Amino acid sequence: MPITSAEGSADSASTAEPIMLELVDEDGRTIGTAEKLSAHVAPGRLHRAFSVFLFDDRGRLLLQRRALGKYHSPGVWSNTCCGHPYPDEPPFVAAARRTGEELGLAPSLMREAGTVRYNHPDPASGLVEQEYNHLFVGTVTAEPDPDPEEIGETAFVTPAELAALMAEGPFSAWFMTVLDAARPVVREITGDAAGW
Repeated sequence: MPITSAEGSADSASTAEPIMLELVDEDGRTIGTAEKLSAHVAPGRLHRAFSVFLFDDRGRLLLQRRALGKYHSPGVWSNTCCGHPYPDEPPFVAAARRTGEELGLAPSLMREAGTVRYNHPDPASGLVEQEYNHLFVGTVTAEPDPDPEEIGETAFVTPAELAALMAEGPFSAWFMTVLDAARPVVREITGDAAGW
């Protein structure tokens, strides 16, 4: 399980203009917008999100450890990429954009893997993930070049290595929910031999 570190650290929450999210109803229909942080303050407001799972040609999942400077879930391992589309931005476009911004790479293949709705409080920050999450699964052939403001480390892992890593330290509150929801397409992309 090779782990690659990103250099540096910064506060990702400091931006000139507020980042706006799309608020949705239980069926994923847009009902308005809210500033990113305010949407995550308990009890949270249901908003659109995305999660990406990328695999190499050996069927290993690319994980990222979130940078220590992040205001939400800093320093924990999570899926390849996750985030929020801008208002009116298609989730697929947002997922491809953020994968490039955070990891410095583009998927060689990426397809939709459904949606999942969840409510996950983050015990460390007190923030709440009330999300209608669009899932994407794909493959990658390039090595990541992570943005150190977003990502502290990356690792390609097998299912056994993922289990060992989960036993060692914390993962994002949403990780298992989104992975379990994406598993049918993960198995199609990686094949049965990978063990996902």
